[in-house]
Amino acid sequence: MPHATIAGRTIRFEDQGAGGTPLLLLHGGMGCVETLGPLLPALAATRRVIAADLPGHGGSTMPDGPFSAQAWADDLAALISELGLQQVDVAGYSMGGKAALRLAIQHPDAVRRLVLVSVAWRRAGNHADVLSTMDAMGPEMAPMLRQSPLFELFSAVAPDPDGFDAMVLKTAAAVKEDFDWTGEASRITARPLLVFADADSIRPEHVVEVFGLLGGGLRDAGVDGSARPDAQLAVLPGTTHYDITLSPALPAVIAPFLDA
Repeated sequence: MPHATIAGRTIRFEDQGAGGTPLLLLHGGMGCVETLGPLLPALAATRRVIAADLPGHGGSTMPDGPFSAQAWADDLAALISELGLQQVDVAGYSMGGKAALRLAIQHPDAVRRLVLVSVAWRRAGNHADVLSTMDAMGPEMAPMLRQSPLFELFSAVAPDPDGFDAMVLKTAAAVKEDFDWTGEASRITARPLLVFADADSIRPEHVVEVFGLLGGGLRDAGVDGSARPDAQLAVLPGTTHYDITLSPALPAVIAPFLDA
């Protein structure tokens, strides 16, 4: 896969398909482009898709500091510029969705449409048991995950396969960080689509809250649909936070939104 050099570090990406506004596609935490599974080719069938490894993931260089969605957003904005693009659509899942959200907040002119898949806008938007699991993440996870497919994928593409433990430790630290970005919703100019699983790690109350912050669900759209909000919401049945990217319903929801 090609690499782009951003601030002396490299970002690995896959460039597939052609046509339409380019779509920047971002995987979840501790993943890489390959963990997007069937979602990437399904979306690339009708448009250009640039799927990038987040900094410190896959074949992208490990940053010196902690994992930060804010820093990732700046790196992704630089990637967009490096590729000679003025504006893109962005779709991100889970931790990659947090980076996509920050990109839309910090660099609104760079994002035309924003797709957030299973993304909480505040840490407390997750279920209590999910927060407990995050709080319990520690160094012991690294040797355990070395027995998983995640390590196989990482070691196959990483510039330094020994960096796997660092990725796990930085992820464990990142998910413990408190955050609340609900107050920055007004900075987003991109048209948003929120996608959640019906058995997500995110509380339904938070789903409704975020949809409302973007102008959704506040009134009836009217018989002619003239009061329909710009924001759209999809809840995919029979899915969880952990398998939603494998659902054929996901590209079937995203593609029409990007084309509309």
